[in-house]
Amino acid sequence: MSFFKVLKKDLKSSARAGLLTTSRGTIQTPVFMPVGTKATVKAVTSDNLYKAGCSIILGNLYHLYLQPGIEVLEKAGGIHKFMNWERSILTDSGGFQVFSLSGIRKITDEGVEFRSIIDGSSHFFTPENVVKMQCRIGSDIIMVLDECIPFNEDYDYTLEAAKRTIDWAKKSLRIKSKMDLNKDTRIFGIVQGGFIKNLRKLSAETISGMDFDGTAIGGLSVGEKRDLTIEMLNYTVEFLNNKKPLYFMGIGDPVGIIEAIRSGVDMFDCVMPTRISRNGSAFTENGRINIKNKRYTYDFDPLDSNCNCYTCKNYSRSYLKHLFKSKEILSSILLTIHNLSFIIDLVDRSRNAILKGNFESFRKNFIKGYNI
Repeated sequence: MSFFKVLKKDLKSSARAGLLTTSRGTIQTPVFMPVGTKATVKAVTSDNLYKAGCSIILGNLYHLYLQPGIEVLEKAGGIHKFMNWERSILTDSGGFQVFSLSGIRKITDEGVEFRSIIDGSSHFFTPENVVKMQCRIGSDIIMVLDECIPFNEDYDYTLEAAKRTIDWAKKSLRIKSKMDLNKDTRIFGIVQGGFIKNLRKLSAETISGMDFDGTAIGGLSVGEKRDLTIEMLNYTVEFLNNKKPLYFMGIGDPVGIIEAIRSGVDMFDCVMPTRISRNGSAFTENGRINIKNKRYTYDFDPLDSNCNCYTCKNYSRSYLKHLFKSKEILSSILLTIHNLSFIIDLVDRSRNAILKGNFESFRKNFIKGYNI
């Protein structure tokens, strides 16, 4: 069975519905991947995620390497057994974390030297050992090491980072081809090139032309304005092999996701749905709300009357406001269940709209009703 298959393309946009198959099951695309950075999606259990319809989550090698450590995960029987997760896992290489820790890392052509955020000890990631470690812990989809840069870097720096990412991608493929640890493990390349179009084109064409199982679009959603994100996304996908799954790294707001689907993206991840839950915010069909607001003190309606998640079927806005103001842990749990359920359901509805041939109408109606 092929790893990725497109079932239907939208006639008025680049949106598409497909199937992505790993050894742990078939994933309907487009798909949102909740972020489980440290072998846990914050504030929810595996059962909560199953009930929300989640078929794949994301882990992060950088954090897993530091704690609990690759050896622990290996001896546990792999990351799936360690965290009691039966479905697919994609692991990121940690390139973005390295980018965000600019003060305690050094990048060379061989790899990245960095200091642990836990104890300050020194470590070194190479394209080769990053692939090996992700295979050792049993990831279903592994990401190559890349150099992610700020969106406003100059031409020379951006070119150097793009070329280094391409070189690391070649090394990653070479080491993956020599490994026998898990023949079912898939590997994705990552497109960089900042916000300089000819460098984006260079990176997209080169990475997309290599023997990866899928292509990730990196280096976007790193602080720039949304209009610029979508413009560069649409430009980048023109030069990608759309027979492979396309993955937008780091987009998680409802409107952003719908726009990414319209551009032809099949996969996306982001900490936003879980992070805002812990800050007392929730997605609704009419826009994002802040449960801390006084207006919800006597509001006994659910967060979203159209949502069928556990939270909305059992609890009111008033109760959730009370939990948050009281600093009860249950606040984070219930809001996280809702926000993840909302995003997963939105992606499912987008997929159904593609299959029915009315995605553009669905997209416009959703955005019109969603107050950003």
